[in-house]
Amino acid sequence: MSADVIVVGGGTAGCVLAARLSEDTGCSVLLVESGPDYPNLDDLPADVADASEPTVGHDWGYYAEADLLDRRVPLPRARLIGGCSATNGCFAMRGAPAVYDRWQALGNPGWSFAEVLPFFQRLESDLDFTDQWHGIDGPIPIRRHPVDELNPIQRAFIDAAVQAGHSYVADHNRPGALGVGPMPRNVRDGLRMSTAVTYLAAARHRPNLTICSDTTIGRVEIAHGRVVGVRSTTGELLEADRVVLAAGAYGSPAILARSGLGPAALLSPLGIDVVADLPAVGEHLIDHPIVAVDLPTRPAAGPRFQAIATLSSTSTGTPDLHLFTAGPFPVEREASESGAIFGIVAGLMAPQSEGSVRLRSTDPNDPPLIDVAHLRHPDDLARMVDATVEARRIARSEPLATLVTGAEIAPGPAVADDDRAAIADSIRTRVASYHHPVGTCRMGTEPDRDAVVDAQGQVYGVDRLWVADASVMPTIPAAGTNLPTIMVAERIAARLSKPDSI
Repeated sequence: MSADVIVVGGGTAGCVLAARLSEDTGCSVLLVESGPDYPNLDDLPADVADASEPTVGHDWGYYAEADLLDRRVPLPRARLIGGCSATNGCFAMRGAPAVYDRWQALGNPGWSFAEVLPFFQRLESDLDFTDQWHGIDGPIPIRRHPVDELNPIQRAFIDAAVQAGHSYVADHNRPGALGVGPMPRNVRDGLRMSTAVTYLAAARHRPNLTICSDTTIGRVEIAHGRVVGVRSTTGELLEADRVVLAAGAYGSPAILARSGLGPAALLSPLGIDVVADLPAVGEHLIDHPIVAVDLPTRPAAGPRFQAIATLSSTSTGTPDLHLFTAGPFPVEREASESGAIFGIVAGLMAPQSEGSVRLRSTDPNDPPLIDVAHLRHPDDLARMVDATVEARRIARSEPLATLVTGAEIAPGPAVADDDRAAIADSIRTRVASYHHPVGTCRMGTEPDRDAVVDAQGQVYGVDRLWVADASVMPTIPAAGTNLPTIMVAERIAARLSKPDSI
């Protein structure tokens, strides 16, 4: 099997790349995915179709390496066509423009907010706003729940946050958004609008596009410094003139490392011949940590993710915190006498901690060693304490306070607001992932130090090899990474298919 371009990974970015690159009828595209493909809406498993909450029914089963408390935090990564866009919570947010301006300032021309805005506009069909910040005819529909669709907890969270002094924000994707309001989501009639049912669905009929599911790629094949294809775990060589990795922040660096592209000091002991010594492969992993203030409430129906607040911590003055309400969720009476709980979840959106992704062995079926490094930087923990205190203040504000039916479950009434050490201890025992890993194949200008790809996504030291997923992000967006990842794929696809378009 061969193609002009092989896209490795049929996830959020891979579906975008396959769809955009196959628009050129003279370019044959092969999309390869480890998990299954559900080509028609009627084929979708119920949990994949249902946008009301995330699902882990198709998952790689990754866990972080044990932290100082011997906790191994689960790190769900989807394994199916559509990737995490087919299993996530459908948060459709871009993050602050300053993040993208920072990408350009780090030596990546073409990635300022002004320059990536057209690609954000290109990906979306915003059903609520038609101003200069939004797209109206893109593949991904984005809307916000109006007031009459909000469940009681979600509506009360917005009203309580306003009562507590936060501004109301109608559009969290407008530059400068700071405050609380409805969450933009990529959902239509309860269906999760993944890149599989949007981008890829519109491209499936093309004769120059082949989708190869249930096929795991072990490594990229390289000869004389140039890509010749990829090799599956069954030994089959899939030949290509160009290869684009879109296996995600955990998968793409692992494939590079198995291909001999990575830190020589780590590859040689595994018996891997070093093709290019790239110290940053698998390094600089950044992920948003989250922790919740959990509260008892009464059961209620409706979507469980509808409202969000973007805040600035006192130490930064920039948008670096999320608070969102998750729930209510039914639970056993032992957990809540009223039969349900909800959480005000705090997410740290500009963490300074960095971890890594490294090979456990040369076996592609061995999960990588993932160090998420949550809260390792002391400033990260301090800001999470600030966010927890603010979440508690909102929970005690009306009308949300009326919906709390008993004592706080976590951190719990024994932990006082002014006891920062006790709050920090509680956070350490409960911190989890917001599921937004980035940075492990970061773009930049110094491949001998901290860059893996250049500003166009091309891997240093090898010809005809690109990475086009969240792993190339040099810093983490102050938002969920679903829309930013689609934007990255759009921009790199445009460069690959029409070099003069950027």
